[in-house]
Amino acid sequence: MTVILFLTFIAGFIFLLKGASLLISGSSSLAKRFGVSDFFIGITFVTFGVSIPELVVNITAAVKGSFDIGIGNILGSNIANILLVLGISALIAPIIVKLEAVKREIPLSLLALVILWLLVSDGMLSNFDGLILLILFFAFFVHILNIKKEDVKLEKISSVNVHPLHHSILMVLIGFAGLFFGSKWLLDGAIEIARFLRVSEAAIGFTIVAIGTTLPDLTASIVAVYKKKLDIAVGIIMGANIFKVLFIIGLIGIISAFPVSKLILNGIMFTIFVTLLFFASIFIGHKYIIERWQGAFFIATYIIYLFYVLYMSII
Repeated sequence: MTVILFLTFIAGFIFLLKGASLLISGSSSLAKRFGVSDFFIGITFVTFGVSIPELVVNITAAVKGSFDIGIGNILGSNIANILLVLGISALIAPIIVKLEAVKREIPLSLLALVILWLLVSDGMLSNFDGLILLILFFAFFVHILNIKKEDVKLEKISSVNVHPLHHSILMVLIGFAGLFFGSKWLLDGAIEIARFLRVSEAAIGFTIVAIGTTLPDLTASIVAVYKKKLDIAVGIIMGANIFKVLFIIGLIGIISAFPVSKLILNGIMFTIFVTLLFFASIFIGHKYIIERWQGAFFIATYIIYLFYVLYMSII
């Protein structure tokens, strides 16, 4: 029975990630076919498209009432984005951090986390809290659209292939099916794995589920690094982190208010710490460059964090 559940969990990951990929490709093709600009496709499908797995997992978790897995997934994914994704990317090649990211994306990501902590510090994410997060997200999105009109770099890494109309529609439909079944199998497997390992659902969200749903972010960043777009990786990561905190958690709060556990509150604080650690590392060594040794340090910190979360959550 355990083997079947584990295989279901793995199948859920595969269907979820493949479904997200097909949905992004099909939707981008349809958008391009109907005259949507390369800029808008880039800012939506590249920066935010990598967060589709977390979005679907959280909506499914909200429906199932497994809020700790969903929110743990968001926070764990943000932590993995900085320590694991940027760590691996920096090992491949030192990452250049644009001045705009230092002044804008990183502070906004930190601000989003602080606002989230203030809203849920009473132990509850209410519908009103969710509304506040969504309003802040749309304000952020409009801001990004305005300031990036002259930035063509997102277009350069978002190569949009225009497929035949019926092919694009089929990709979108299959993508939605993959997301639906993948998220269901993933969550069912995650809940049972948490029970089997005798750890909390939040811990599974912070670790196993977060690593799996972070794979699109990792792929996008590695592609950016290999294409010598070393200044793009940070923008993708920070943009995705802001999207996850403001939009996904805000949307879940609108769907249903829910109590916030102590482990989740501690997770928010640790995510703030990791973001501050990343910000500080920009000024250590070569300014505005994440060097290979720093990437190795991020990865080592992430491994220690995984063991700590699992150890502290053992029932």
